[in-house]
Amino acid sequence: MSHATQPPFWSQPLPALLAALGTGSSGLDAAGAAARLRTHGPNTIRPRRERAVLLQFAARFRNPLVLTLLGAAAITAFVGDVTSFIMIGGIVLLSVALDFIQEYRAGSAAERLRRTVALHATVVREGSARELPAAQIVPGDILLLAPGDLVAADARLIEARDFFVNQAFLTGESYPVEKHAGDAAADTPPGEAANAVFMGTSVISGSAKALVTATGRDTMFGHIGASLQAAPPATAFVRGTAAFGMLIMRVTVLLVLFVLLVNVLLHRPLLESFLFAVALAVGLTPELLPMVVSVTLARGALRMADKRVIVKRLSAVQDLGSIDVLCTDKTGTLTEGRIRLERHCDMAGTDRRRVLELAYLNSYFETGLRSPLDTAILQHTDIPTADWRKVDEVPFDFERRRVSVLLAGDAERMLIVKGAPEDMLRLCTHYEAHESGAVLALDEAARARAAALYRSLSADGYRALVIAWRTVPPEHDHAVVTDETALVFSGYAAFLDPPKAGAAAALASLAACGIAIKIVTGDNELVTRHVCKALDFPVTGLLTGPEIRDLDDAALQARAGQANVYCRVTPAQKARLLGALKARGRIVGFLGDGINDAPSLHAADVGISVADAVDVAKEAADLILLEQDLGVLRDGVHEGRRTFVNVMKYIMMATSSNFGNMFSMAAATLVVPFLPLLPVQVLLNNLLYDLSELALPFDRVDDEALARPCVWDMTYVRHSMLTFGSVSSLFDFLTFALLLIVLHAGEAEFRTGWFVESIVTQVLVIFVIRTRKPAYASHPDPRLTAAALAVVTFAVLLPFMPYAALLGFVTPPPLYYPVILFIALAYLLAAELAKRAFYSRWAGGVSQRPEGLTCANNARAADRIQ
Repeated sequence: MSHATQPPFWSQPLPALLAALGTGSSGLDAAGAAARLRTHGPNTIRPRRERAVLLQFAARFRNPLVLTLLGAAAITAFVGDVTSFIMIGGIVLLSVALDFIQEYRAGSAAERLRRTVALHATVVREGSARELPAAQIVPGDILLLAPGDLVAADARLIEARDFFVNQAFLTGESYPVEKHAGDAAADTPPGEAANAVFMGTSVISGSAKALVTATGRDTMFGHIGASLQAAPPATAFVRGTAAFGMLIMRVTVLLVLFVLLVNVLLHRPLLESFLFAVALAVGLTPELLPMVVSVTLARGALRMADKRVIVKRLSAVQDLGSIDVLCTDKTGTLTEGRIRLERHCDMAGTDRRRVLELAYLNSYFETGLRSPLDTAILQHTDIPTADWRKVDEVPFDFERRRVSVLLAGDAERMLIVKGAPEDMLRLCTHYEAHESGAVLALDEAARARAAALYRSLSADGYRALVIAWRTVPPEHDHAVVTDETALVFSGYAAFLDPPKAGAAAALASLAACGIAIKIVTGDNELVTRHVCKALDFPVTGLLTGPEIRDLDDAALQARAGQANVYCRVTPAQKARLLGALKARGRIVGFLGDGINDAPSLHAADVGISVADAVDVAKEAADLILLEQDLGVLRDGVHEGRRTFVNVMKYIMMATSSNFGNMFSMAAATLVVPFLPLLPVQVLLNNLLYDLSELALPFDRVDDEALARPCVWDMTYVRHSMLTFGSVSSLFDFLTFALLLIVLHAGEAEFRTGWFVESIVTQVLVIFVIRTRKPAYASHPDPRLTAAALAVVTFAVLLPFMPYAALLGFVTPPPLYYPVILFIALAYLLAAELAKRAFYSRWAGGVSQRPEGLTCANNARAADRIQ
């Protein structure tokens, strides 16, 4: 339904709206819903445009280097060099096909994982409620809404009961807004339309049935514009790979211009020189990097799925390997999450049924998202409720930290309130003396006794809620926040949630991985300290919500690095705390599952939620844990680091032997009286090298590389390129000298000998560069070994193959291969020695390097012990 051609849906009579949408109380049938889905499209803001596979493949040819190569191939055909045309065209097609197939498979695997945790919604179809992916919702559907739901479309309320919604994206107001069925005037702004809900808002409490009027980009959310659809800021890894690409591109342009200038000055054939320069550019460009990143991330996502972690944002795999701070709640993560009501005591600390009855009535009639505390109260006992009728409620919110229900009985009307003691004691003016049944003034002495009992319960590990009440006049039929005053203190409901058996070990293992744990909770300091003691988790610094409120940003950044426990923290303070940690240069993960956690999940570098979290939290998260267990998260962290390291192996290759060979080739044009390799030989060299590295995403990773957070550092990359590239070029020049001076090689023999030596050395050095250990001490994946040895064998035998002459190769003299073997062995030994020297500088602390590529060992040591 178009907002532009008809009055707003909230101002139209509901019967007319139902008739216009061709639906009723029983909802749509399957055929009608399918037809509307075809008409209106999927219910997403940015629907995926599924292109045909051939079109996706063709899009690969938009790469400027690929187009340049194809243009060069066309020129060779035009001037009659059909052999070069076929070889260049064939190599380009094969390279593009390999890249496309690998990325397509990786993308398909990642999409399958994302669909497993896609947002769902409950609708009425053919008279019965059913859960469907939110993307399948269509206009005319009847939507059923409950606390914690993310509203999946714009809709008109048909029924509503104590229904409160957070619609901050429309109004900027963070407090819940009450909605109800009814009519609204045509000039009512969307944010004030009490009978309408909008896509992207979230249900705080109550329940509702609503008629879907618009989906996807036709919704109010879809009309707001690009500001809400902007891509998130690039992660450090994405920025790093982009910076690496620019570095390689600058080097490529300089070398290509240099080669062209030298060949022109030496009056060499212009076409051949141009093709050689273009081939050199291809050889220098890490064209496999996007494929290696995609395949490695997808491989990591699949392995994480095996570890019970579902990845929604593919790059979050690597980001998880980079986090050095994890902020987490304790309930359900560090504790069992099976909360038990243990005490329901009065001012004197004596358990009273009256306290239990009031707590039970409040939880029973509350329609908001039930907390584990509500569940514990209701499971503790059964209290008769037939004598009470609910009139209204004031739902829980994270600023007030309490919930009120207004009940009508036979003889009285009463407001029952339960909430956080820090706030509730302030609102109480009287207390129940249960022994006598009298209601007495809560003077300073009584208030002190109540506060002391609360501290005592907290010190024993109990989480306590104050249970209070007040009577109201019979005509009082609507509850508001201002009613929560002059309350009568009845007592405390006290709960226990014991620590998980494996939580202490999980915390220790995460600390051993270099991740600082920060506990962020709404509980008070005493309860939190009790849990930390049981978990053997040292509290090195503690901040409370009121203290955070009084700190400016600079002061919070300083205190955030010192503290590792934060108590009585509000949702806004959680997000602010994450911002302070990020401002200190930390890479922050946040684990949350509640309605109040969505801002923090957005603010973190990696937002982590759980499978049974509310929709709002799951939608905001990057990763979903299928088990609420830090042990599962530790496994995910290791997979993230494994992914990062395997991507970096390719970058190390591209900046060492590959770069060194191309640099040597460019430099050789100054001293060699002919092109060191024909253009088609350069392309073939590059293709064979790429084939040898296709298995890198599956390679094993040393345990030492998983021990610390992995971070990107361009200084490290540049030094790696200079160190290993120089060694590679040194042995290339040695090869040139042996071929020209000792073996007196002609053009074809030189090209054949150097081609074989180049492939053998740059492929075999993979086994040196892939690990910090000595090459013999780290075992690669068999697939990588097989691919590398197959390419080396092919290169060695290539000059003897029937079609070698078409590629410009000749059968080399017998002496060539012992020389090449000697050079290869010497090169691998030199690379091993260079590696040891390189890592002796880059493996240490702050004085030796900034935060490095593989693991920042000591750079953040002061913070990491927090």
